[in-house]
Amino acid sequence: MINKAISCASTAVFLVFSWTHSYADEPKYLQLVDKLDRPNDGYCFDVQGVRGNFRADKPLVAHNCKPGAAPDGLVEHNADSMLFFTAFDRCVTAMGTGSTLLPRTSLMLKPCEERGVFASPSMHKKFTFKQNKQLELSGSNLCIVVGDKSAQTLSSRDRWRALYLDYCDKSPLERSQWQLVSP
Repeated sequence: MINKAISCASTAVFLVFSWTHSYADEPKYLQLVDKLDRPNDGYCFDVQGVRGNFRADKPLVAHNCKPGAAPDGLVEHNADSMLFFTAFDRCVTAMGTGSTLLPRTSLMLKPCEERGVFASPSMHKKFTFKQNKQLELSGSNLCIVVGDKSAQTLSSRDRWRALYLDYCDKSPLERSQWQLVSP
């Protein structure tokens, strides 16, 4: 009887872990909680460019969230605390000089495994969700923030904002709280 109970409990734990694990691995949009001037769709992380001509070599921006699963916006917050863009096989990287990261530092996509003074996985690529939903570059007191102004893109129906790091405690929550959402 005890062995049967242990077996059932182990199976239940395995099933819960499997469901949680596969759910967490689904690419999602990284969306600003406050929709600001986009009440119907809000703002999501975005790679600059258009389908067929994405520019992963440019800083990331916040763009109004796109309907469906647009590949230039799909992100995984992986087990290593990196923000992994599945379509580009790259991770969000804070751009600094050596070990110095300044407020208003831009974010770019770099190979996740890239190492060195300008792209250290431990210093430039690990992001942690704080309890208040801010997304902090781990241990830096710098959080991901969208700019206070928006502008039209190539299409009159779309808007974008700057995306950068700034001091967590000085960043307005309406421009620095994030959530992972299914497209």
